[in-house]
Formats: sequence, structure tokens, C-alpha cells
Amino acid sequence: MGKQEKQPSDLALLAPQYWPAWFGIFLLWLTILLPFSWVMALGRVIGRLGFYLAKQRRRIADINLQLCFPEWDEAKRRQVLKKHFEALGMGLFEIPMGWWTPSSRLQKLVHIEGLEHLEQALQKGKGAILLSAHFTSLELGGRLLSLYTPFHAMYRSHDNPVVEKIMAGSRTHRLEKAIPRDDVRGMIRSLKDNYAVWYAPDQNTQRKAAAFVKFFGQVASTSTATARLTRMTGAAVVPYYVVRREDGSGYNVILKPALTDFPTGDLDADTQQVNDIIEGWVRKNPEQYLWIHRRFRTRPTRGDSTPYDEV
Repeated sequence: MGKQEKQPSDLALLAPQYWPAWFGIFLLWLTILLPFSWVMALGRVIGRLGFYLAKQRRRIADINLQLCFPEWDEAKRRQVLKKHFEALGMGLFEIPMGWWTPSSRLQKLVHIEGLEHLEQALQKGKGAILLSAHFTSLELGGRLLSLYTPFHAMYRSHDNPVVEKIMAGSRTHRLEKAIPRDDVRGMIRSLKDNYAVWYAPDQNTQRKAAAFVKFFGQVASTSTATARLTRMTGAAVVPYYVVRREDGSGYNVILKPALTDFPTGDLDADTQQVNDIIEGWVRKNPEQYLWIHRRFRTRPTRGDSTPYDEV
């Protein structure tokens, strides 16, 4: 079990060095007072600015899109890249929505389908892994699902202690339990207690914990934890993701039937299946996936060049 760094005390967080962070939090809080359509419009504007200002992240995203969609010409790729940064901007303003917006307002924005698949999985009494992925609505997505069912969630603590304090307060208030991402024992306990646990295994993974399988035809260092945890606990794996509707009216929360004949015992094949599921979601909504992450950074052989070496 990993150790969490000790957070500064509440009094310490009032020190002048944290005032800019508190001011930023206050500005984000103000946005929840606006109509939803205004918030999304503001997010798109900020995202467009980010497209021109965040040159390194734009380059990383462009490399990822070239690797994953080689059939696209430059005009198509640039169009999706711009929409992606708009999605990132909207995602920024969805964070305070997830923290503070009343449930009654959020429920008007959500269409959920497939909740019965999670309910059926939990009837077996061995818990369920909510297999998810890093879409740009990630932070709000957990809150939206919590409107309909209790669950536990794996999370990564934020480096800024002010942001971490606000996020931790939201998790404590909204979720049944929040589990640090390196607390594998905590996740296993939750599954054995027959809880659903949100888990997103789609980012670059250190070599020692990875299988090198394909993602969009590219070799990607991918966590094998989904299959290993399922084998250890007998938990079901229920695919789940959240996307914005194209008409801007809200969100679709989608749960799919639990995987059958999983795990197979072939760790590479099982991990490939997880990647294939996520790839299918991304192909339907490519602009909403988190392309600014160095997904293909860790290579099968140490010292091999990466697609991002010149970034």
C-alpha cells in the first residue's frame, strides 16, 4: 500500500502562498451560478485559447492523433484537435459542476442507460469493476453516476494542496469511498465487500506493471490490473463511460453488460480486450478523449525512442 503525502493543515492553507489557488477556486465556483449553456460556451472559448497557447500539449495531442488515425488528412486532424481543446476547456468548467452543482440541476442534464447491468453484476456478491477511461468529462462523470448508484472510486491526489482539499471534500461528500490509486488492497477490500469500484486503466503504465498490447494499432504500455484484480476477487467487469451529447444538451452515462469469459488466463489477451473496448468508445467520440497524455511513452525495450522525444 502506497503512502499518501501529508496535507497541510487548514490553517496553513490560509498562508499567502495559497491565495492565488483560492482565488482560482473562487472563480471556478462562480461559474456554477451560470446557465449550463453559458458555462459550456465559456469552456469552448478557453479551450480555443489553450489550443494556441499550450503549444507543447497541442503537439503531444497532434502526435497521438497522427498515430491513432493515420487515415486522416492534416485538415481533418487539425479540426479534431481544435474540438479536443474545446472539450478540454469544457472539462475545466465541469470540475466545479461536479464539486458544487446541486443534484437536482445535474439530473436534468443526464441520460443514463444500462444501469441494470451494474445491478445484475452486483447480485453475484463479488463486486464490480467499473471499467472506464480518461475522457475530458472524467471529473464530472463520477458525480453523474453517483446520482443513480453508490460506488467507490480510485483517484490520484492533486499536487496543489488547495485543490486537493476541495476535491477530497467533494469525494467524501458525494461518493461512498475514495481509494488512492496505489492502494490496491483498499480496492480489493471494496470489491470483496461487494461494492462497485470505478477504475480507468487506459494511461501509460510503468514497464514492470504493464503488458505491451495494441491501442489503435500502436504498441502501448497498458496496466494489467483489470484482469489480475478480476482473477483475485471474482468481480465482474462492467464497462462504463460518459460523453457529452453532440447537441450540447447534457451527457450520456452509458453502462454496458459485464464482460463474459473474463479473465481468460492469458494476461496479454485480456489486457488487449480492455484496450479494444476503450478504443471503440474513442472512435465514436475522438475529440472528447484525453489526447494530451503521452500514451505511448513507455516502450517495450528500455532506451527505445518515443513519439514524443522532440516535444
